[in-house]
Amino acid sequence: MDEHGKLTVRRLALWGIPLSFGVMGLKMLAWWVMGSVALLSDGLESTVNVVAAFIAFFVIRYAQKPADETHQFGHHKAEYMSAVVEGVLIVVAALLIVREAIGALGNPQVLDAPVLGLAINVAATVINAVWAAILIRAGRKYRSPALTADGHHINSDVITSVGVLVGLVLVVATGYAILDPILAILVSLNILYQGWKVISRSIAGLMDQAVDPDEEAAIKKAIATNAEGSLGVHDLKTRSAGAATFVDFHLVVPAAMAVGDAHAICDRLEDAIRAAHPGARIAIHVEPESEKAHGVRVKVKEKSK
Repeated sequence: MDEHGKLTVRRLALWGIPLSFGVMGLKMLAWWVMGSVALLSDGLESTVNVVAAFIAFFVIRYAQKPADETHQFGHHKAEYMSAVVEGVLIVVAALLIVREAIGALGNPQVLDAPVLGLAINVAATVINAVWAAILIRAGRKYRSPALTADGHHINSDVITSVGVLVGLVLVVATGYAILDPILAILVSLNILYQGWKVISRSIAGLMDQAVDPDEEAAIKKAIATNAEGSLGVHDLKTRSAGAATFVDFHLVVPAAMAVGDAHAICDRLEDAIRAAHPGARIAIHVEPESEKAHGVRVKVKEKSK
């Protein structure tokens, strides 16, 4: 990620703080006006957004610190820690919603000022939908797990809000107040699922999961079409660490090839891989042809005659 990308990610993380406060305020106002447990559940989830926005901002700043003597590969994985914490907070919010909803099952309340309450919640939902789309797009573009996780979480909040709005319209239309706490419980189940997805994606990153199949295919293509002069490539390994991607493989060359010629092939391969996958960190181990191939192999395209 270049400096422009880093600055963009930091700015988006910073703007997330006041926006999350604003949306939470709108949702809690809607609950106060209407008295709906389902709206309270929606508001409680938004409190998680506030905490997550603060965590994401500070963690992203830390993750962008350059490598140093004690973190020689950089601080990129710190973003996964932010995403794990956010996932845990989502689960906690869901459990709080269940507690509120179960308490209201035995004594469902008639809803007050439904039109005003729903209108306020719609405004909060629209703001969230636009912001989630911006975060997810930027998170993918700049390879920021914290920003992407925040976007997906807010997007799940949007889905939850839409479900709440539809359910409350039914409550108002039918007059069955019991539907309100039942809806809140259903909302909490969706929130639990979203929390689990955020946590599982983050753990995969912490465990050095390989890049996705499309990215791996692009890397293999770059190697296959730019390894001219070598005899083959094997033991290809990849892993993602926040905004950074690490690529490691063995390059087989004729035993009599000069070091300078082998180095030129490596330079060409590095340029091609970075063109296909910007920001990739590449390590190439050069081997003579007598070494036995192992691991993931890439067939090198021969020079056309």
